[in-house]
Amino acid sequence: MRQVTIAGSGGLSNLTLGEAPDAAAPGPGEIRVRIAASSLNYHDLRVAMTEGATAPGRIPLADGAGTVDAVGEGVTEFAAGDSVVSGFFPLWLSGDALPSSFATVPGDGVDGYARETVTMPATWFTHAPKGWSAAESATITTAGLTAWRALTVDGPLKAGETVLALGTGGVSIYALQIAKAMGARVIVTSSSDEKLERAKSLGADHVINYRETPEWGEAVLDATDGRGADHVIEVGGPGTLAQSIIGGKVGGHIALIGVLTGRSGDIPTGNLMRRQQRLQGLIVGAREHQQDFVRALDATGIRPVIGDTFDLADLKAAFLHQKAGAHFGKIAITI
Repeated sequence: MRQVTIAGSGGLSNLTLGEAPDAAAPGPGEIRVRIAASSLNYHDLRVAMTEGATAPGRIPLADGAGTVDAVGEGVTEFAAGDSVVSGFFPLWLSGDALPSSFATVPGDGVDGYARETVTMPATWFTHAPKGWSAAESATITTAGLTAWRALTVDGPLKAGETVLALGTGGVSIYALQIAKAMGARVIVTSSSDEKLERAKSLGADHVINYRETPEWGEAVLDATDGRGADHVIEVGGPGTLAQSIIGGKVGGHIALIGVLTGRSGDIPTGNLMRRQQRLQGLIVGAREHQQDFVRALDATGIRPVIGDTFDLADLKAAFLHQKAGAHFGKIAITI
């Protein structure tokens, strides 16, 4: 089978395409999956780019979707031929025992899905939405589930509320789609007028070019008659958080999902306190959340937005495209 590994001390130049034996037959409680697609997340990019961040020879990519081709003894949830999608935290099945490290995350602490076959415990996967391609299903694991948890588990979002989504990457576009399906109003920010027009075509009620409007928090207040956004999908971190606090409703919810502007920085804690907002960090979700999300996708008819597709052999080019911020929605990898 084909697979990509991160050679040496890491870095995009050390992504190596090679051959390896197919995954072994499944043992008790396991399934073997033929992986057909993955999708890129900034977590994957950071792992691939950071020298010395992971074990030499690590197989990257946290997302994996494909078809079950064999099941081990005792497996009743899946059968050969089922379409499945991987989970981000494979040991977090449900409940409040939240993981606090990436030690068991595929593509980081353990080998990921940049390969054609895997044999894993059955609980590392869920069923995929009905009728979805593998590339579509692969967008669920990280980006889709993060948006779902932020809005429906941690929110919780109610019809008629306003969601502010920063940017037009995978999480923010999923948040736009979920929020509109649940009867919410959505505001989207971007530095690209072209991307903002695409967001409007997906249902965004109001868009803001943050380069043209640096004080975009005030613009959010203007767009909501001074009320502010009930929920903020905050992917920027320290460079955007001050404006998110301004644009958020008094008593609102800010879901801290990403740190694209840096891992640390000044936080206007006084304004956060004055506005009595809830700033909550989150990393993806549990298997139970993913199962709920898949049922919601089947019920609503939401389909993911895939802006670009690359073959596994072109994984480095895909990462460079992602790093440049040229994409809209998700970047798919065919395997």
